[in-house]
Amino acid sequence: MNDILPGETSTWHYLERCFQQVVHRYGYREIRFPVLEQTQLFKRSIGEVTDIVEKEMYSFDDRNGDNLTLRPEGTAGCVRAADQHGLLYNQQQRLWYHGPMFRHERPQKGRYRQFHQFGVEAFGMAGPEIDAEVILLSVLLWQELGIADSLTLEINNIGSAGDRSNFGDALAGYLGEHVDALDGDSRRRLKSNPLRILDSKVPATQQLLEKAPVLTEFINEDSKAHYETLKGLLFDAGVSFVENPRLVRGLDYYNNAVFEWTTRALGAQGTVCAGGRYDTLVQQLGGRPTPAVGFAMGEERLVLLLEELDAVPPEARGQVDIFLAVIGESGSGQALQLAESLRRRFPQLSLLVNCGGGKYNSQMKKAFNSGARIAIVLEPDQGQSGPVNQVKIRTLDDSNQSVSVAVDNLAGTLEQQLINYSTESTG
Repeated sequence: MNDILPGETSTWHYLERCFQQVVHRYGYREIRFPVLEQTQLFKRSIGEVTDIVEKEMYSFDDRNGDNLTLRPEGTAGCVRAADQHGLLYNQQQRLWYHGPMFRHERPQKGRYRQFHQFGVEAFGMAGPEIDAEVILLSVLLWQELGIADSLTLEINNIGSAGDRSNFGDALAGYLGEHVDALDGDSRRRLKSNPLRILDSKVPATQQLLEKAPVLTEFINEDSKAHYETLKGLLFDAGVSFVENPRLVRGLDYYNNAVFEWTTRALGAQGTVCAGGRYDTLVQQLGGRPTPAVGFAMGEERLVLLLEELDAVPPEARGQVDIFLAVIGESGSGQALQLAESLRRRFPQLSLLVNCGGGKYNSQMKKAFNSGARIAIVLEPDQGQSGPVNQVKIRTLDDSNQSVSVAVDNLAGTLEQQLINYSTESTG
């Protein structure tokens, strides 16, 4: 598990702000639910014969003897909360959430044992239009973030649970004839859940799968019709995609259309968003039959992608806008009052006051290091006991311009300075 330090959090804030703005534009509402759930919830939803349940969940008995798990993903908890509070019965819901998830995986860049996800879940709509909507929502987010050209949409139709069962039998029959060529994990899964073998990263197993039966041969007609309509909707909306017949998703509750957004910019950690339809999960967890579709995207990987592509705008990097330097001890009280008045006049700006004294050159070094655009220098005349009447405004760029203004005129002069700076930056 890792720390997110002050130099990084501005990128996180930018990403989270963009996501919240996009889901708001689509009419999705936020839901919050605990990081701890009954372990059985995840066994029933994700599937007991999955890496997540078998190897990766943080589970323990609490003082009452209840077996609890830190949530490894968000969909199951969202379904539990929505159903428990009566949000799903004869209703359509569009929900979103974000927060930490937990899996005991091998840590690597972009993958940690505590990680963060955005999630979107839509309930009560059976048609492919809602599948298209959640994909279009993600498309708009990529466009708003300026990373759309670096992402590829992969889609597949995995049919119904019955279709996958029939396919699993055929796959197991084929792989059973080549047991010696399988890796250890795949041999174990051959009897319990052969579809998970498709997720294997072992080259020899992947080579063996090239001649295996394919899921598309077992898909029912209703699922085919749903999938074809979805492809048409994406085509009409101008969304490019690649069909990937190996894409099955690692969670057992999915059915029909599934998708992933992948990138080549992050090496092995190429998937940044994944989701699909899960029409049986609500009933599987004790609710009434409710069609549903959603996705989850990893914040860590998106932050890495934004940084890799240098896609975070300068104004979103969390730097200070104004640095107020205070030369000498007698002006500290006036500086604090002046700073408060400026913060109220310019609430959109970040203003940092120097505390603890220091010579002029030392404070200017702090001003440059803060990333501020402008420095205000408050320096009482030698022997002066009353308030300072004049301050200096200095631009912290190559021009290094400096102008003295009366304190009473500071706000107006500063406002014009900021307008000029903004015009030059965008010009």
